[in-house]
Formats: sequence, C-alpha cells, structure tokens
Amino acid sequence: MVKNLAIGTGRRKTAVARVFVREGSGKIVVNGKDAKEYFDTDEQMQMIRQPLLVTSNDNKYDIMINVIGGGRNGQAAACLHGISRALIQIDQDSRTALKSNGYLTRDSRMVERKKYGQKGARRRFQFSKR
Repeated sequence: MVKNLAIGTGRRKTAVARVFVREGSGKIVVNGKDAKEYFDTDEQMQMIRQPLLVTSNDNKYDIMINVIGGGRNGQAAACLHGISRALIQIDQDSRTALKSNGYLTRDSRMVERKKYGQKGARRRFQFSKR
C-alpha cells in the first residue's frame, strides 16, 4: 500500500488534474504513462516541473496525475496548478515561492458560450438589408 503525502486539484479552462504526491525519486506519471511520453513538447514538460524546481523538490517525490478534459496545453497548466497545491499541503513554507511565481492562481479564462440566434459567441448571422 502506497501512502499519498498530499492530494491537489488543478484546473485550467476545461482541464482538471488530480495530483497525488508520494515519497519517491522524482518520477512523474500522467494517466498511467510516463510524463515525457504523455506530453508532446518539452515546454509542457518544463511547465509541469516548475513548482518542483522552485521549491527544490525535484527528486524527492513521485507524482501520480489523473487529468481529463481540454487539450494538452490546458492539461499541462492544470497539472502545474495541482502540483503546486499539493506541495503546499506538505510544506507551508513553500507557499511564498509558489505564489510569487503565480503557480497558485487558477487561470479561469474559458471559451465564451454560444448564444441562440447567433452564429457563435459574438458572431452574428449576415445582415441582409433587402
């Protein structure tokens, strides 16, 4: 039985990440795959590692992430948010470093909903004078 040290929920747009932090050697697993295998670009991998590097915990913990919704970039940002929130549960002193870098702020920008009688959220149907 593996004991979780902390659990954090991260969100961005429509992506939601549940993060489980355990004692370990710095392995990150996303949806059952290795993080390098799951995320396409190096920027996304670096984004996920940022909270660990800022708090100098990069090889202390194993991280298990379940992420759903959104695209890969949104999922990476949700993982960053979740990892940051989980690290605070373990060590309250790391809060200032994470907050000053903006990792605790939930990016709430969402796609605006489509309105009835219109082509999109703001786009109207073409107006015909005659």
